[in-house]
Parts: sequence; structure tokens; C-alpha cells
Amino acid sequence: MGKGFFHVPKAVNEPVKSYAPGSPERAAVLEQYDQYFNSTVDIPMYIGSEEVRTGNTQPLSPPHDHQHIVGKYHLADKSLVSKAIANNLEARGKWAALSWEQRAAVFLKAAELIAGPYRAKINAATMIAQSKNIHQAEIDSACELIDFLNFNIEFMSNIYQDQPKSESGIWNRVEYRPLEGFVYAVTPFNFTAIAGNLPASAAMMGNVVLWKPSDSQIYSAKVIVDIFKEAGLPDGVINVVYGDPQMITDTVLSSPDFAGIHFTGSTSVFKSIWKNIGNNIDIYKSYPRIVGETGGKDFIIAHPSSNPKQVATAISRGAFEFQGQKCSAASRVYLPESIASQVLDFVKQDVESFKIGAPNQMENFITAVIHEGSFDKLASYIDQAKEDADAEIFVGGTYDKSKGYFIHPTVIVTTDPKYKTMTTELFGPVVTVYVYKDDQWAETLNLVDTTSEYGLTGAVFSNDRYTIEEATTALQNSAGNFYINDKPTGAVVGQQPFGGARASGTNDKAGSAQNLLRWVSPRLIKETFVTPVDYRYPFLGES
Repeated sequence: MGKGFFHVPKAVNEPVKSYAPGSPERAAVLEQYDQYFNSTVDIPMYIGSEEVRTGNTQPLSPPHDHQHIVGKYHLADKSLVSKAIANNLEARGKWAALSWEQRAAVFLKAAELIAGPYRAKINAATMIAQSKNIHQAEIDSACELIDFLNFNIEFMSNIYQDQPKSESGIWNRVEYRPLEGFVYAVTPFNFTAIAGNLPASAAMMGNVVLWKPSDSQIYSAKVIVDIFKEAGLPDGVINVVYGDPQMITDTVLSSPDFAGIHFTGSTSVFKSIWKNIGNNIDIYKSYPRIVGETGGKDFIIAHPSSNPKQVATAISRGAFEFQGQKCSAASRVYLPESIASQVLDFVKQDVESFKIGAPNQMENFITAVIHEGSFDKLASYIDQAKEDADAEIFVGGTYDKSKGYFIHPTVIVTTDPKYKTMTTELFGPVVTVYVYKDDQWAETLNLVDTTSEYGLTGAVFSNDRYTIEEATTALQNSAGNFYINDKPTGAVVGQQPFGGARASGTNDKAGSAQNLLRWVSPRLIKETFVTPVDYRYPFLGES
């Protein structure tokens, strides 16, 4: 029971550390990296107070050194998934009833732990598990996760303060109840911050969560679990299972207590889950909340008035940071004929200057893609471009998986605006460029809008304000996050709420109050102080 109107600490974005040579943070993360890399960890599942080890295990290896083992994780069967759900539901009563400020304190403490004693740990784990260079690890697993936790607590406080008007004699108030049941969180490999936020955002609103991390992110997911436990998250609020995703999902969706899914992953998987929820709709106690962010085929379009060097830098960063494995990464580019050669030459200079290798060698801008399946898919598209008459490899086009899954950043130039790599989500360091005639600006805007099923991120470059407005209007449905004279990546919590529509998801904007509202079910309470005792209204009186 609350005993005051409490104000949470004002959320501010976590400063990004530089990791410059000689800096203390650089020394700390390299020491932690070496410690993790030269040891092995046995990662259990977490169900209530239990650390569950089944003996049915899979190895963990860094993508940049795939023969090196850093640990193993245990796999669930259907009975364990059911046990985890039952444990969630058992924990729900106390957690849902806990005063909101007590829930807030858990996640505020988690943010402080990440900012301090766990910063090197979560960054080093992300460097190893997902082959992120230190800058990408820092802005993701440290800063963005801290921001998600701090800003979501502020948003939560604002939601609770949003109350209806009350007239004389009555008092109207709204409770923001957690959902009745449990939430299923399915998280991707590419962002440790997303892996932490999806279960945490639902949990801080009073829900209990069953969390299934990506198989390729379990190493850094364990650090998140360690942080939440040290922050005081009660047992059973977030239970964690690994294993066959189809089996786990089918078990979850067959439960009458399934109340919602918080998902980031592939479009095809999300569509399948949505369809299965519809097929099972009669068994659920309530209509499940379906929140998902899926794929993208993100674009950059440059106007002839653009600065070629600025466009080139946006391509080099937007397409190739973290090996293009961001759902927001630039994947298709439209350049006007008048500046295309300048832009491409600048990009070529950038690509040829990239150093590639393991993330603990901090001069490396590019490291490995996530696993062999991704490597083989990307290599096949590069090889096909070498054969096709309507495409050419402008720079890059080489790859090597003898030690790690390394794809050299590749620029394909095509004469076909609907070429395979202009329309297919690749999720790797491959970007395709189409050159249009300067007088076909309007037609090219329409081409950008109609080429892809996705609508996640996009960017326009122009020094002509009229054409900026024209592009902003023409492309209003093409990107949930739209950037003017900037790369289409790098959304910051509290500044650029993230999400897209069309086949890119439900656009519920992670890192905003809109997202948190999906995890509550409001109850309006009207209290009348002087209750009527006669049914008759004045209009019934005799003339």
C-alpha cells in the first residue's frame, strides 16, 4: 500500500564511454573479456528459485572463433516449460500486489548495477557472444539497457499519474492492472538491451514473464539474469528457458493463462505465432496482447543536392556497423546519377580502410556475423551477384569462415531496382545501390515506398527543404523511424522511440510509454459519495 505520491529519479541518457587507449574502461573490459574467454561457464535455466540443469546441453562459441568453447547451456523439455509457467503464475499474486515503487526500485537498482560493477561484464559477454566491437557493445548492452530501465520507470510513473476528471460528488480513478496471466518474451541475438528490455518492461508493470532468449545470445543473457537477481527481483517473476523454439512456443500458446507476447525476431516466425494465437483464441482467459518488432529492408535515398561525403558516411556506418546485423541497418540505397560516383568512391575508401577481426583487438571496426547459417546465406547472395548481369560487386565480396564467420563488407551496384538484394532482408554487411536519373526524384520516392514489404527505418539526404518535405510525405508509411540527413540506425531511448509497421511489426515503440501501456489492463473505479435513493429523474415530474 502506497503512503505517498512518489517521484522517481529523473531519467537521463547514460553517457557513452570512449574506451580510448589508456582509459580505465578499456583496461577493465579487456581484462573481463580475457577472463570470460579463457574459462567455461555452465548456464542453467532459471525457474523460481531453482537453477535447472537437465544434462541435455549445447556448446557456446564466439562467432569470431567458432572452434573455441566458452561454455554450455541446458535445454528444456515440454514438462519444464510447463513447470516454468506454473511457477510464474504462482509468483504473480505477490508481484502484482507489490507497491509500484517497490517494483521500480528493483529495476532502478539494476540500471545502477549495469552502469557500475557489471558494465565490463555485460560488455565483455556481448563482445564474446555476439561479436560486437567495444563501441557497439557499449552503446547496446550498457547504455541502451540502462536507458530502457531508467526511462521506462519514469514512463511507468507518468502512466500511473494519468487519471480521469472527477465531478462534484464522485471520484473517478484508474488502476493500471497487470495482465491476467503471464507474458511470453522472445528476444533476438543482436541486441543485449532488447533481450533485457522485453521481459523487464512487462515485469515492471506488475506482470510475470517467461523469457526465451535467442540461442546465440544466452551467454550475455546470463549476465542480465545475474543483474536482475542482485537487484532483488523476486523468484518466479522472470523465468528463463532455452530449447527448441517451436516446442516452447507451442507449450506457451496452449496455456489458458497466456496473456501476451513481447517479441523481436523474424517476420515469418511472428506471423506464425500470431496465426497460432488466433487458432487458440477460444482457450484464453483474455485476448492476448501481441507486440512484435520484426524485420526490415531499410533505405537511404539521396537527393542531388546532398553532400556526397555525408551520404557516404551514413552508408558506411548505417550498413556496416555490427556487420549490418541491426534491424535498422541500411540495406538498400538510392543515389542520383550526378553524385553517385563520388558517394561510391568515398564508401569504397571507407570499406578498404576497415580492419576486420576479433572484437578484443579494438582497432577492428568489423567482426564476425552471428553463425554459420547467416554466413552461408550471405555468401550465396554475394556469389550470385558476381554471376548476374544486372549486378556488380563494387567493393568487398570476399568471405572466410575458417576461424570465424567473417564476411567482408560488400557493396553491390545494380541496374534493377527490384534486384534480389534490393528486396530481400539479408541481415549482414551487404548493401545494394541503385542509381537513378536526377530528374526521376519523385518516381524514385515511389519506388522506395513500393519496393519492400517492410516499414522499419529509412533516411533521406537533401539540402533542399522542399524535397525533404516531399520525401517525408511520400515515405510516411515506409518507416516507423525516419531520419533526415542522418543514417537510419542508432535510435536512443527517450529520444527516438523505436518500431515500424507493415511487415516490420506492431509499431508499439520500445522505449516509450506506448509500449508499457500494452502490458496493463486499466480498471476504472467510480465512487459516488451520496448515493441516490429514488429512481425518478426530474423530467418525470407532472406538469
